[in-house]
Amino acid sequence: MVNRVMRKIEKRKLFHIEERRKNRRGKACRIVSLVLLCAMLFGCFPAKVTAQVYWPDPGPVPSYSIAVMEVNTGTILYGQNMDEKRYPASITKILTTLLVIENCDMNEVVTFSDDAVDLNEGDTSHIFRDYGEEMTVEQCLYAAILFSANECSYALAEHVGKKLGGDYQTFIDMMNDRAKELGCTNTHFANANGLPNDDHYTSAADYCKIAAEAYKNETFRIIDGTKNYTIPPTNKHAEPTPMYHQHMMYYPSKSSKYLYDYCTGGKTGYTDAAGNTLVTYAEKDGMTLVCVVLQSSSPQHYLDTRTLMDFCFDNFRLEKISETSRGESDVEEKSMGILNNNESFVAVDEEQYIVLPSSGDVADVKENIVTENMADGTIAKLQFTYGDHVVGSMNIKAKEISQATQIFDEMESEKNEKVVKIKPIWIILILLAIFLLGFGSYYSKKFVDNFYWIKHNREVKRQRKERFKENQPKKKKRRRKDILFK
Repeated sequence: MVNRVMRKIEKRKLFHIEERRKNRRGKACRIVSLVLLCAMLFGCFPAKVTAQVYWPDPGPVPSYSIAVMEVNTGTILYGQNMDEKRYPASITKILTTLLVIENCDMNEVVTFSDDAVDLNEGDTSHIFRDYGEEMTVEQCLYAAILFSANECSYALAEHVGKKLGGDYQTFIDMMNDRAKELGCTNTHFANANGLPNDDHYTSAADYCKIAAEAYKNETFRIIDGTKNYTIPPTNKHAEPTPMYHQHMMYYPSKSSKYLYDYCTGGKTGYTDAAGNTLVTYAEKDGMTLVCVVLQSSSPQHYLDTRTLMDFCFDNFRLEKISETSRGESDVEEKSMGILNNNESFVAVDEEQYIVLPSSGDVADVKENIVTENMADGTIAKLQFTYGDHVVGSMNIKAKEISQATQIFDEMESEKNEKVVKIKPIWIILILLAIFLLGFGSYYSKKFVDNFYWIKHNREVKRQRKERFKENQPKKKKRRRKDILFK
């Protein structure tokens, strides 16, 4: 009898052990199934992969340092050793001319000092001005750009420096300050004409920024776009002084074989230390390019410029920002007033462009907002990038403050509206209640899920106890009477 009961108990133990194994296997299968299901779901939504964008590159050219920039967007289309410091020679006069234009009237009289004459004679480019000679600012600018007259550049720098309460060095400091404002990091000027000096250097990329800034000035474009100019007689010269443009891609001063149909001007430069340097402007199909060549030779600087200009015109295109449905619409939408019922606080230039490779996709253009080092009136700059290249930007400027008064009036009227205040203690109590509710729900669910298993275990234990009680030998009860008389 006892053996039979023990066998039943043993069978029950084996049964429960097997049940537990099945439950474990079932749980493991459910976990594996869940993992596989997640993998299948994620497989339906592949991760986004950013493809490498294509940027046209014609390969190296013989000139040592060279860069090509699209003027209106500031996009560098091509560069070779473009960040290395090199001597600029007479292309320095582009910045000199720009600063003079910004600080002088064209009819102001410039008087040539002894230094202006003595320090720029000899084996340098000059037009033989005399001590005390008088010329207008306009005449000196044409001489500096067209004929690269060093004494005229020096005299102009002296004139502006004294006009501002300083001297020649004051103008040189202005040149360096302006270069920093334009973002030049490898540039420093020691004179206004580009004569050799160890502390006078620039880079092709930096001077693209300077040359592009100059080209945006209408007066500079007029002067640089003039092919012939004659200085009338002065107080020291009875005869007029004729001049012509020295850039042979623009004017055939010595040869016509380098003429370039799309060239609109530029500036040449040469010293033994700098070699041949060259700045060239060209326009085609609405795109304006500037090419800066440093440390080259003649005529290689012309040949390389032409090659790169043709390549860039053929392989890049302009894209109007407003037509890409990006940038301007997003800025205006984000800057609308309360409930979007008011005009924008900011203004953007709807005519701005970005420059892309001819085969480039506008969808690959990324944008980000830049807020550092903004000019007066500019809140931020929306910068557009294509791969690793900055392809354009758009200034976001504040509008007249009067347009915002309606907003402030509405905000003032809302002060009288009823405001519902919530004490911090109520927030704490609500969070505590949510926590307790979640805690109770968790353990309630756990209890319900295991209710039948718990009930089953208790029933099994009760039955075991009952069987053991049945198999126990019954003890005979001795009567009290027998115990007393024993």
